[in-house]
Amino acid sequence: MKVGVTAAAVGLDSPVDPRFGRCTFFVVVDTDTMAVESVANQSATAPGGAGIQAAQAVSSMGAKALITGNVGPNAMQTLSAAGIDVYQVQGGTVKDAVERFKRGELTKISAASVAPHSGMGRGGGAGGGRGRGQGAGGGYGGGKGQGQGGGSGGGAGQW
Repeated sequence: MKVGVTAAAVGLDSPVDPRFGRCTFFVVVDTDTMAVESVANQSATAPGGAGIQAAQAVSSMGAKALITGNVGPNAMQTLSAAGIDVYQVQGGTVKDAVERFKRGELTKISAASVAPHSGMGRGGGAGGGRGRGQGAGGGYGGGKGQGQGGGSGGGAGQW
């Protein structure tokens, strides 16, 4: 049986990535032979629909089960429609997760474990600035002028 595992890198020694739709790689393991195929997740940086696209990718790789940390509602619906069972694991390597799956130690889930869009980075920022200037001048047939201006601004963002 082919099992897909969300991974931070390629191969069996990779840490399990806790995100499904935005994981870095999928490692597909044949549980009978332990043959491995690592595939980059093309939807990891998608602006939207990453979970659905990732679910379609796992299905196209022939996986009948998925091991991940968390999965959102849209991805869960797509995986269920494709007949892919979802198992939850926290931490460890891909190899550890597959071995635990084979021993029946992982929890099968039938509903999303996180809210929609929870794998996306949240950002916020604030900024402000101020400036002032003054100038004076005069003259009739001759004159002199003077001006000053300055400004400052700053902003901070948080990822």
